[in-house]
Amino acid sequence: MTEAIRSGAASEVLVAHGVRTTQGLREVLDAARDAGLPVREVPRSELDVVGPDHQGVVARIASPRELGERDLATWPFTDDAVVVVLDGVSDPQNLGAAARSAEAVGAEMFVSRIRRAAPVTSVAIAASSGALLHLPHARLANIPRALERLAEHGFSVIGLDETATATVYDEACPQGRVAVVIGSEGEGMARLTRERCERLVSLPMRGRVGSLNAAASLAAVLYSYVVPSRGE
Repeated sequence: MTEAIRSGAASEVLVAHGVRTTQGLREVLDAARDAGLPVREVPRSELDVVGPDHQGVVARIASPRELGERDLATWPFTDDAVVVVLDGVSDPQNLGAAARSAEAVGAEMFVSRIRRAAPVTSVAIAASSGALLHLPHARLANIPRALERLAEHGFSVIGLDETATATVYDEACPQGRVAVVIGSEGEGMARLTRERCERLVSLPMRGRVGSLNAAASLAAVLYSYVVPSRGE
């Protein structure tokens, strides 16, 4: 919530009558004061409409602006830009966690699919720890076409595929602009999406667990494969 206030996405803060003052509440109120946001005391029942986990304080948040294909075509990417692309991730918590990892490594854009994929909800925003309020997010109907456009902009398109014979340790990540593609939780990348990838890599699984979820896989590939190629 504090990140939502700091990002400028919140319009007001609602506090339940008689709520116990905690360190977390003080931080929210301090952030609201610094941002010049109004703070209103309301009956707890008004916050219960939002959900059972409000802990006595709620920020009204406007949905972040979604980018489209025109934005993707004209975006001023830097020479070593990282873009994260989700092809059909349907769990809002996975969407939020993936956005958090993307924002943490300085990704310049986050791309997801419109159909059969998770939208940006309060659950996704909470799971992202506010990253979805900071990270430019394009929601597109056609992911393969988006990858073609990124390739035209000089991006190396890397798909994470558990069936790939090459692992993230076999070859260094390409220099320059890189787009990392993660498929859905159950089926992975769609066929056309996979065909648009310049390279497919997998994560070596050395334990008894056969795979990681989409968000965990993304975090692993970003920090073990992409970030080292940036000399960081």
